[in-house]
Amino acid sequence: MVAKVDFIASGTITSPRGFHAGATCAGVKKEAGDVPDLGILFSEVTCVAAALLTTNKIKAAPVVLCQQRLQKGRASALVVNSGCANAFTGEEGLADAAETADLTAKNIGVSAEEVLVASTGVIGQRLPMERIREGIGQIVLSQDGGHELVRAIMTTDTRDKETAVTVSSGGDEFIIGGIVKGSGMIHPELATMLCFLTTDAAVDIAFLKLALRKAADVSFSMVSIDGDTSTNDMVLIMANGTAGNKVISPDSPEANAFQQGLDQVCLCLAKSMARDGEGATKLIEVTVSGAISEAEARLAARTIVSSPLVKSAVHGNDPNWGRIVAAAGRSGAGVVESKVDLYLGDICLVKAGKPLPFSEPSVVELLGRSEVPISLHLNLGTAEATAWGCDLSEEYVTINSQYTT
Repeated sequence: MVAKVDFIASGTITSPRGFHAGATCAGVKKEAGDVPDLGILFSEVTCVAAALLTTNKIKAAPVVLCQQRLQKGRASALVVNSGCANAFTGEEGLADAAETADLTAKNIGVSAEEVLVASTGVIGQRLPMERIREGIGQIVLSQDGGHELVRAIMTTDTRDKETAVTVSSGGDEFIIGGIVKGSGMIHPELATMLCFLTTDAAVDIAFLKLALRKAADVSFSMVSIDGDTSTNDMVLIMANGTAGNKVISPDSPEANAFQQGLDQVCLCLAKSMARDGEGATKLIEVTVSGAISEAEARLAARTIVSSPLVKSAVHGNDPNWGRIVAAAGRSGAGVVESKVDLYLGDICLVKAGKPLPFSEPSVVELLGRSEVPISLHLNLGTAEATAWGCDLSEEYVTINSQYTT
């Protein structure tokens, strides 16, 4: 079924019906002043909930807690902090995460088992629980609170990353909204981030899990900033059903419409992360087509966009296109030199494996733009994939050499 998907002006995670959020400056971060660092997301109705969690073998305390609680597939609220990852903190960290959930539950009047927890920040430090206890009581929830919540989850991010869409299909209308934080330690297979998604659609838990995985595969898992992944990665979706539609299952006519809407939200958020990579000045978009399989197309695209040499060349406006084909060649995807076509924007640099003469000033000018599109045609099959990343600048080193100092 063809769906109509429209982005909502100033849309956010509380755009769907029945969701409220708020945040406060609890002092978890080192920065003094009015920097929000603790927030709550709440649904008036208990939600069906699903998540994708970090693939790192070192899992932060909030991730462990969410793994346990999401086995039931239900949640009413989320409490999240920035400034401290509560990772590599042992049993004490688990106790702190559980207490944070308990405090939140008492404050908003829900069961503690229905409260999820997320954290982001420095690894190896315990949460300042005295500040957490005081801060939770200060949070005021509102229907516009998504704009506050997105600021509370930022670390090295330089801008808010939030969006929402209205999906219309077969007489039904529902909203999907989301926020994300992520600027460094970003790499495929979930990528390093906190992403929270909401919808007022009624959705079957089995389909919700499937839809979330599909959306992440074409969005968050196709972003790379620096090749690192974290201990706290989380993509969470909560569906409260307040739109009043029939429950969407894998076989429902509205299943495709929901997938389209969720994909659009996740793609928007993923691209916003790539644009805001630590020290980034440009968005790089790599499309690989003509691959033998989608898996190989994804592999080649992600390898190219992750390459430090490609990223450095883009930063310096250096038309060193050999780095692109070299990255594709080592990616593990099928590549035949004599079949490769390479384009930078609309400028063809390689055709059927043969380098073409090009205007260096034209390529330098294209590389100097805020968005740099790279297209690699393998001409071996029909599969295609797109990945996003950013250039690698001196500022990236500066940020990450002074993260805790």
